[in-house]
Amino acid sequence: MTAATRVRRVNWQAVFGHPEPYPEQADGIDAAVDAAEDGGFLVVEGACGTGKTMLALTAGIDRVRDPDSDYERVLVLTSVKQQLRQFEQDLRTINDNLPDDWNPVSALTLVGKADVCPYSRENVAAIDDSTVYDRCEGLRERTRNLVGDGGLTSTGKLVKEARAAQTGLLDSGSTTGPDYLETAGEPTPYLPETSEYEDTEYCPFYATFLDDLPEDGDPIEAVPFDVTESGLIDTEELVRLSAGYGTCPHSVMGAVLPHVEVVVGNYYHAFDPTTTGSFTGALLDESTFVVCDEAHMLEPRVRELVSDGVGDATLRDAENELTRVIQPVEFDGDGRESEDAELVRGELEESDVTLRELKETRDFVRDLREELDRRVTAHLDKELPDWRADLTRLDDDEIPLRDPEEPAEDELTAWADEAGYDEGTWVRAETVGAVAARVLNSAEEEDTRRAAPGVGRTLANWARADHAGYFREIELDRTWDESEREDSWRRAYNAHLALHNCIPGDAIAERLGEFGGGVLMSATLAPLDVFREVTGLNALESDDRPIAERTYGLAFPEENRASFAVDAPKFTYGNRGPPGEENPTRRAHVDACAEIARSPGNVLVGMPSYAEAEWMAGELESRLSKTVLLDEASDDGATERLKADFFGGEEKVLVTSLRGTLTEGVDYRGDRLAAAVVCGVPIINTSSPRTRAVKTAYDREFGSGPASGASGSMRGGTSRSGFEAALTVPAVRKARQAIGRVIRGPEEVGVRAFVDARYARDSWDGVREYFPEEEREEFSPVSPDMLRLGVDRFWSSVE
Repeated sequence: MTAATRVRRVNWQAVFGHPEPYPEQADGIDAAVDAAEDGGFLVVEGACGTGKTMLALTAGIDRVRDPDSDYERVLVLTSVKQQLRQFEQDLRTINDNLPDDWNPVSALTLVGKADVCPYSRENVAAIDDSTVYDRCEGLRERTRNLVGDGGLTSTGKLVKEARAAQTGLLDSGSTTGPDYLETAGEPTPYLPETSEYEDTEYCPFYATFLDDLPEDGDPIEAVPFDVTESGLIDTEELVRLSAGYGTCPHSVMGAVLPHVEVVVGNYYHAFDPTTTGSFTGALLDESTFVVCDEAHMLEPRVRELVSDGVGDATLRDAENELTRVIQPVEFDGDGRESEDAELVRGELEESDVTLRELKETRDFVRDLREELDRRVTAHLDKELPDWRADLTRLDDDEIPLRDPEEPAEDELTAWADEAGYDEGTWVRAETVGAVAARVLNSAEEEDTRRAAPGVGRTLANWARADHAGYFREIELDRTWDESEREDSWRRAYNAHLALHNCIPGDAIAERLGEFGGGVLMSATLAPLDVFREVTGLNALESDDRPIAERTYGLAFPEENRASFAVDAPKFTYGNRGPPGEENPTRRAHVDACAEIARSPGNVLVGMPSYAEAEWMAGELESRLSKTVLLDEASDDGATERLKADFFGGEEKVLVTSLRGTLTEGVDYRGDRLAAAVVCGVPIINTSSPRTRAVKTAYDREFGSGPASGASGSMRGGTSRSGFEAALTVPAVRKARQAIGRVIRGPEEVGVRAFVDARYARDSWDGVREYFPEEEREEFSPVSPDMLRLGVDRFWSSVE
């Protein structure tokens, strides 16, 4: 909605979706509006029930609908599907309660092609989740080729023929009637199969979108519904309105994107270079009010998105693609230029890439793969000399390419230089890979994503990235490929050249700086000085972008919950030993979990790893009459079935890893959960080369490492080590997320317990300081022998 069509000036109370806000909401909305008007951000840590979702939406929509504001839209980013649904629900609530003479707030939920493509949704036309991207791009390209300059036909004729296929079925005397493709509960005008024009397959949905596009107008004119009157357009509504009309839902989504007041997506839509470059880039400017939900995940999510890498199999595919481009020219004979050779020469001439550069890149990729093979083989020979005798023994592994604690040039770059491949070779691979893909896409009609562009992009990034903020290594991921030789590591491993961004704060700050302002929020952000530093907010503040802070505790009745910090022995490897070992530390933790698991209702037990979860589940099974469920590393389907089992029937105990998916973003509302207990502090493996590299980078950037100077401390002068910022603080947030599953509303009751002396004592390695002050006071220490009394007393008081 542009300034010309906005309603009169409003205050946020008119947008707020409920009769009265909580005091915390009112304070937070005012703070967010004030910060955004000055081009700044509000950082909110708010316990469950604070109403953070409505807070952020209200502040953002208020800015968008104020005619004197420069904001045009709200962009919501969340890493959890459950939270995405919450934003959709609150948007509906806002629209249901707007003044009668106001237009509804227009909003759109962003999803991937697999969720909106009619063929993929219904698993027809050889298109499913695994093929939709390649098939879609191939179908689109063939559709454009049919109607472009020198094409065989027009978009109007393609659409007419696709719709006429139904008429043809009726004319043939079929007694069953036309077989319309149906999706989102709506019939489409087309058959379940893709259409063909003179033996060329095309997509009728995309053809319809192209046919409706104005020559020089806004793509919104090709959208078959009124965006301003539609309110929230979620995935099902988008598909129903688009596919039912006969046009492409994904194309419609792109056309609608710049014209709605609220866009709901995930971190990919703002931080993934590929996604922003091809789809959401128009949203990344000062007219956008951004909301980063689950912001405690901002740093790790963005680290993944701005890191890079390429697998051994992809290198092989890229080498093959480059060879297929070279061969028509290299083996062209009889003095006559073949059609493929002409195509290659023409593309090379147009792109200013030489045949020599094409060959050099192909040779470089081949030699790089051979060097990868040599290094993996040497590593395995050293670590497990008889590894060829039984490949099933091989576990995931890492091969560092430099000392993780000493930033320096990596060994692979040094090898390449000695082999005659300088920085220019790495960087040119990006252009060469793109050219190779264009040639193959013109010469071959198969629907496949080319490997060469991605490989070229990664190789160029490898050369451009510095060696202090980035860590390079070979990752060995356990897999199994029967097509490989029985004595080859490739039978058991997928090797991956990994380029890890150790400190993503600069990338986060750069991207946040493109927005006009916004809100970053989560239930677990403390300590805020660490959060501000590692996400680059302090750097933004130094550029005169104000950063406001708010911390809101749990507002529900305190008598409805019991909170314990059990002073049991520290659940560290040195104390507990391997799973199954019998010792006082393990006995103390089983005893504590068993006491809490006897609570009336479902109980969640969080352990530092899946191996420890398996051990604890076995111990509890022998002690409890309740059914004990074990969560194991598995796919989404298995996890959903486990949740359904846990929520249904008699009360149960669910044991899981604190690094899994069941301790964050899962709604345990109502009586789904009566208690949660966390054993230990879930710090990730500190011996991993990658982890050591991240810790070192944080020491140098923020802590007391050799490269940290006056700026090497957190806001307020508090010095934090790399270990704290990179490892301890994220681990404590994981633990707090799990505990936060219990109390989700004012009527809910439950027990919350941290079991480990580090939660109970202010020791050198204690973690109480990483809790907000209010939470530190509530989780008062209790000795293991007094835990039963405390639990029994609580349940007696709420019966």
